[in-house]
Amino acid sequence: MRAELERILDRFPDIFVILGVPLGALALGLVFKWLLFAGLRTYDRREDSPLARSVGTHLSATSAFFFPVLALSLVLPLVPLPPKPFEVLRRFVEFLLILSFAWGLIKTLDVSQDLLQRYYQLESGDNLRVRKLFTQLQFIKKVVVGLIGFVAVGLVLMSFETVRRLGTGLLTSAGIASVIVGFAAQRSIGNLLAGFQIAFTQPIRLDDVLVVEGEWGRVEEITFTYVVLNIWDERRLVLPLNYFIEKPFQNWTRNSARLTGAVFLHVDYTVPVEALRAELRRILEAHPLWDQRACVLQVTDAKETTVELRALVSADNASDLWALRCATREQLVAYLQRHYPDSLPRTRMLLQPQAHNEPLLRDG
Repeated sequence: MRAELERILDRFPDIFVILGVPLGALALGLVFKWLLFAGLRTYDRREDSPLARSVGTHLSATSAFFFPVLALSLVLPLVPLPPKPFEVLRRFVEFLLILSFAWGLIKTLDVSQDLLQRYYQLESGDNLRVRKLFTQLQFIKKVVVGLIGFVAVGLVLMSFETVRRLGTGLLTSAGIASVIVGFAAQRSIGNLLAGFQIAFTQPIRLDDVLVVEGEWGRVEEITFTYVVLNIWDERRLVLPLNYFIEKPFQNWTRNSARLTGAVFLHVDYTVPVEALRAELRRILEAHPLWDQRACVLQVTDAKETTVELRALVSADNASDLWALRCATREQLVAYLQRHYPDSLPRTRMLLQPQAHNEPLLRDG
C-alpha cells in the first residue's frame, strides 16, 4: 500500500507533495472529526444520551486538534524531505501528538465528572454521601491532571538527547536535590499533604456550611493549596489548606444538614409565656420550612427591666433555618403587638411627692 502511494506521488513535483500531503492529512483529520461528532449529535437527539452530549461538549475542541495531527503523523513518511528537515518535522509532529493526546485525556476526566454530576445530585437536600464522594473525586482529578501534564511534558523533553543526559546526571545527585527542594518547598509540600488529609479524612467537604473567621459560607472549591468559601453575600473567602488542619472552625453540616436555631425576645415581666408558647407552635405548624424536630419556648434570663425568651426551631438546612428564624421572630413580635402590647419592653419610674417636714438636702 505504501509503495503504491509512493509511486503515485512520484508523478508530482516534490513541492506539491511536500505541501499537499500534510495539508491533505490535516483536512482528512478535520473531516473525520466532523463526521464523528455529527454522528454523536444525531445519536443524542434520537436517544437523549448524556454520554454523547458530554463527549460533544468537552472533547470537540480537543478532537479538532488531535485527529488532524494523528492523520499528519500517519502520512508523514510519504513527505519527500531531506533527513534533517524531515527529522525536525517529525519531532514537531510528535510533540503536538503527545500534547494533544494529554489534552484529550484531561478532557476525558471532565466527561467522567460530568456523568457523575448527572447521576449524583449535589443540590439535593440530603447530600452527605454525595459531598463525600465529590470531595475525594475532585482532589483525585487534580492529582491525575497533574500526573498527565507531568508525564506529557516529560515525554516531550526526554525526546531530546541533551535533556536525557541531564536527567541521568540529576539522578546521581537526587539525595542532595531532594533535601534542598524539600527545605525550599516545605510549606507547599505541607499544603499538598494537608490536601490528601482533607480529601480522605474529610473535616470539610464540598458544599459544607462553615463558620470561619466569623464568616458564614459554603465550601465552593478545594484545590491543592487553598479552599474557597462562598460567603452568604457572594464574597469569596480564600484560606490555605493548612488552616483547616491547624485551627478550629465550625462545620454545620459535618454529619447532617439539619440544624436547630434560636430566636431571642426581650419582653416585659408581664408577658404571658404560655400564650406565647402556644403561638409559637401555631406559627411553626403553619410554616413549610419547619421539619417538626424542635419547638421550644423557654425563659432563659431575667434582667432588671426585661426577661429573655428563647424559642428553639429546626429546619432541614442552614438556609431554611435562617428564613424560619426570621419569620418566627417577625410573627412573635407582631403577636405581642396585637394581643399583649403591655408586654413589650418598658421602663418603669416611681415618682413620690416629698414630705413637708423632710429637710432639704443641699450640697456643700
